[in-house]
Amino acid sequence: MVSPLDTVAERLGLAPSSPLLLTALTHSSYAAEHDIASNERLEFLGDAVVDLAIADLIVTRYPELDEGTGSLVRSRVVNEAALANAAKGLELGDALRVGRGVQKENGTQRPSLLADAFEAVVAALYLERGYDVAKSFVHVALADAVRSASIEPGDVDPKTQLRQWAEAAGLGTPRYHVSSSGPAHDVTFVATVRVGTTIEASGEGPSKKSAEARAAHVAWRGHLDA
Repeated sequence: MVSPLDTVAERLGLAPSSPLLLTALTHSSYAAEHDIASNERLEFLGDAVVDLAIADLIVTRYPELDEGTGSLVRSRVVNEAALANAAKGLELGDALRVGRGVQKENGTQRPSLLADAFEAVVAALYLERGYDVAKSFVHVALADAVRSASIEPGDVDPKTQLRQWAEAAGLGTPRYHVSSSGPAHDVTFVATVRVGTTIEASGEGPSKKSAEARAAHVAWRGHLDA
């Protein structure tokens, strides 16, 4: 019987025994229980690799998009929802190593965990097989998302929308502060965003990214209703 790890390894072109792959699939809750490294450092690296690979895809395959529109398309693809969807296509959730609490609550299907795992496995691929292989993998995994985003690039994420308005209005870049509470397997993040000296809004979510997006949305709606 083929294991979830074997399936993921085959799709990545890595050996199931690859230490980098195993680390990429190790959530912090599992790492804490077994005193091993989590995938957080690989996630940090993978975020940069994915960002560069998508920028490369936009520039090379969509020459009709200018810099500003290309940035909007990238923001719609390099985000939690799109990366989590790509992770589901790879069945990363089934191969993730998580702590008992996360496992009990079926946490392996959380968008935040899946998006982080996708970035982490991209980093593992980059470190083991090089940038060109990692870039090709990202292009294939996210090609449909880029294609969809390029059709209606004006439909941007809340943080990008708020930032563009704030900068155009001369209010500078929005500033975010994030705090968290709750046990490791069920953390709630609360983000507060400030724009200039008069606009402040808060939002919460199961991940830092989602909390910031919610706060940005609240701030943006407040601006429209003012």
